Amino acid sequence: MKAFWSAAQQAHAPQFFLVRGELKPNFEIPARAEALLEGCRTLGLEVVTPPPVAETALCSVHRADYLDFLREAPAAWAALPSKGPELVANIHPSPEMLANRGRLPESVVGQVGWYTADTACPITADTWHAALIAAAGALAAAEEAVAGRHAYALARPPGHHAYPARAGGHCYLNNAALAAVQLRKRGAARVAILDIDSHHGNGTQGIFWERDDVVTISVHGDPSQYYPWYVGHAAERGDGRGAGCNLNLPLPRGSGDAAWLAAIDHGLDMVRRCHVDALVVSLGFDASKDEPLNFLTVSEDGFARAGAAIGALRLPCAVVQEGGYNVDILGRLLERFLGGLAG
Repeated sequence: MKAFWSAAQQAHAPQFFLVRGELKPNFEIPARAEALLEGCRTLGLEVVTPPPVAETALCSVHRADYLDFLREAPAAWAALPSKGPELVANIHPSPEMLANRGRLPESVVGQVGWYTADTACPITADTWHAALIAAAGALAAAEEAVAGRHAYALARPPGHHAYPARAGGHCYLNNAALAAVQLRKRGAARVAILDIDSHHGNGTQGIFWERDDVVTISVHGDPSQYYPWYVGHAAERGDGRGAGCNLNLPLPRGSGDAAWLAAIDHGLDMVRRCHVDALVVSLGFDASKDEPLNFLTVSEDGFARAGAAIGALRLPCAVVQEGGYNVDILGRLLERFLGGLAG
């Protein structure tokens, strides 16, 4: 199995994170990737730098104006007479503002609020390049799946909270969505995305909400009490052509292996019923019982069993890294999951 990664992704190093009104060091740090790389080496994976990605490929998921913002906004921010070291919004447009024909401001200060969903996605001068390489890794993993092989994209920054024109929750480009669209372009009649990060994949859901060629399934903590708070409920099933093609499986706080694995089995049943040709897994380790902000309590063995259950589908699989922030255990959890997947 190949693992796609470039050390250039480490340049993205956001500094802070706002948690319940308290300023804390950001959890999405370069050390995450170092821990995951150690897991790849222990497994004997071939670690490969992904080929460059054309921006036209990103436009299959993301709007061009948003991509321009990610690329160009840091320079505009740097030119401000007084500013912090990272691009973080003062304000986000409310539904009332948008209903009154709110529009994109000329100032980069307002643009940051327009193109971000929250304060958990600070943008630095290095964010665009790192996100571009992470997306390239996801696309390269999709190409491996086209050839009938499993592959792992060590995507940092992660992606499943990113919408077509909005960053959020440490995510800037939706790597899993890009992988799924690439699989469709390369001949898969139908693709499934199974998201087992502890947070709902709200950006992924939004991207495919009205599509029936990409089935989206998310197993996560109940958003009534957990990020992203507003979506991720079981009643959200898609709309238009996508009606019935989205499945959310929210779990109560403290759910461990039994409940989590049962929900994954439920999601895999949907994958089987939908007769998909390929699978993308949004792999988060923040469901672990040892996470710093844990909501679920999944064990190391639980991740191994999840990998085995997914592997039993016998579908080519592009595994795309999402969350997981306890650097002391990430490598071992990756070993257990990918070991189970490979059988």
